[in-house]
Amino acid sequence: MRYISTRGRAESLGFDDVLLAGLARDGGLYLPESWPEFSAKEIREMAGLPYSEVVFRVVKPFVAGVIPDAALKSIVEESYASFRHRAVAPLKQMNERLWVMELFHGPTLAFKDFALQMLGRLFDYVLRERGERITIVGATSGDTGSAAIEACRDRDQIDIFILHPHGRVSEVQRRQMTTVKSANVVNVALEGTFDDCQDHVKAMFNDQSFRDSVKLSAVNSINWARIMSQIAYYFAAGVALGAPDRPIGFSVPTGNFGNVFAGYAAGRMGLPVSQLVIGSNRNDILTRFFETGAMTMLPVEPSLSPSMDIQISSNFERLLFDLLDRDGAAVEATLTSFRETGNFALSPDRHQRALRLFDAFRLDDDQTLAEIRKYHQLTGELLDPHSVIAVAAADAMIRDDVPAMVCMATAHPAKFPDAVHRASGVTPELPEHMADLFDREEHCTVMANDLSKLKELVLSRRRNS
Repeated sequence: MRYISTRGRAESLGFDDVLLAGLARDGGLYLPESWPEFSAKEIREMAGLPYSEVVFRVVKPFVAGVIPDAALKSIVEESYASFRHRAVAPLKQMNERLWVMELFHGPTLAFKDFALQMLGRLFDYVLRERGERITIVGATSGDTGSAAIEACRDRDQIDIFILHPHGRVSEVQRRQMTTVKSANVVNVALEGTFDDCQDHVKAMFNDQSFRDSVKLSAVNSINWARIMSQIAYYFAAGVALGAPDRPIGFSVPTGNFGNVFAGYAAGRMGLPVSQLVIGSNRNDILTRFFETGAMTMLPVEPSLSPSMDIQISSNFERLLFDLLDRDGAAVEATLTSFRETGNFALSPDRHQRALRLFDAFRLDDDQTLAEIRKYHQLTGELLDPHSVIAVAAADAMIRDDVPAMVCMATAHPAKFPDAVHRASGVTPELPEHMADLFDREEHCTVMANDLSKLKELVLSRRRNS
């Protein structure tokens, strides 16, 4: 399996090089040169298998020639062994056609654990084989940071720096990052937005001298291995609900577009994905895009669903690459103009092509609270302010020909206790392994929104090889 950049100017790489590179040297994102495809028979055979076995089968083609089957099986089994539900990603029925897939039973109570528990072990395997070490710099709007830290803490060959927007994540999200005492972990609260954090990470990758001097790598969903790992739970949900013999829809609360792109990838690999619904909060750039065909940047506004407070969805570039017929030069020109002007528009035919699969829906904060309250009263389930947007979006947008729609529940309600209590009157409790979270000492550096100072911090705090 070879990987190519969405910008078209970087050399193609094997999986191990893509894993460590994160971002391509031309500024693009890596994608498989061609999609592996599963037959209907192969998909049907996934039904009833343990979750780790589904992951193994889905991931195997992407790492072929780099990681032997026995090593991959061990990586996968170890990645999900600590999840606190025997099904790993259980399904719950909400009504006749809507299901919720709970993706929050991992160590940090968010869907990011599915990719990052595996990513940490993939890094370990490749770095041991090569005798190398890396410096990870990542940006988080809330959940990626804690999941990445949990996956990479105390690893001898990794130093990890996580940037989050100061005052713009929930207290639980912040403490999950800042209370980790490991010597290889550095938390930075940036005076800015998530988009600022993400921009600085990309700028570090695009500074080739800096990138090479610290051996920079990525844990954000710009790293293909993140998307690869997430594809598996779309297959697991699909076969549980009748695929490949009936079509399946998915509804995803969406900020950076990585999770929903994994669903798109599953469709390209043979799963009968007939609809993908994007749920947005007040920062609704993606919903506006699918409604109009135009991507127009607006200021980021804080909301009750902070992991979606994003205006520059990095992984949308991967979809754009396909919508522009895999023309890397066209992708680069479009996104360069977007950065300069704050907007771009697809041609009507390409917009219509996107609408064959995608629909989008938005909720503001008041609507989000109302939906949490409604579903708690109807079903007894407590949904966090991100997951409930997926359910509400699915309820509003499900197409007549979709027999089953799976809504991705991306975070445990206890990660957002204030919003859930406001809506339902119930305060969700943290699981036992996090019961003392508010008593733990925090370790964090608050910094100005200054790229040069961030680089200085990375150079001064990383451990020498």
